[in-house]
Amino acid sequence: TLRQPAFYSGDSIGTFDCVIANPPFSLQKWGRNMWEKDPFGRNFAGLPPAKSGDFAWVQHMIMSMVSGTGRMAVVLPHGALFRMAAEGKIRKKILGMDILEAVIGLGPNLFYGTGLAACILVFRNRKPRGRRKKLLVIDASNEFKKGRNQNELLPEQVERIYRWYADYSDVEGVAKVVT
Repeated sequence: TLRQPAFYSGDSIGTFDCVIANPPFSLQKWGRNMWEKDPFGRNFAGLPPAKSGDFAWVQHMIMSMVSGTGRMAVVLPHGALFRMAAEGKIRKKILGMDILEAVIGLGPNLFYGTGLAACILVFRNRKPRGRRKKLLVIDASNEFKKGRNQNELLPEQVERIYRWYADYSDVEGVAKVVT
């Protein structure tokens, strides 16, 4: 997908109303050398480091949202929120675009193949008026059922997380709307 996108028309990436993905965490050898001169402009916020393709996926997905009404959710390793250098600059540029609507921090060991804690980034090309210049940060790291080999989110936990997102308001110790 990063080296040879399956959906494109001429010199543009294919766009969709809703883009959802759980790309490989911190993918190495993701094709950085090709992205230095990406013909689709997917490096609009910066060139991610060669050792982690997390923000290559994010930029690809942002370009894949329909202009105006497109929405997106992506699962990333929690570390993607804090790594500095190139990724810090990319995050800053994306925040300045005012398309990131929510960051949802999840607990550890929820996804097959990794015990890492993950996060969900939720984007909208056009936020509702009351959400513009704001970001909802949710700490859902305690919302899981401990398992022997893997933890899981129960339906009532998923519903609770969704309710926090949908309400888009402060919840003591769990959710905060920030500017």
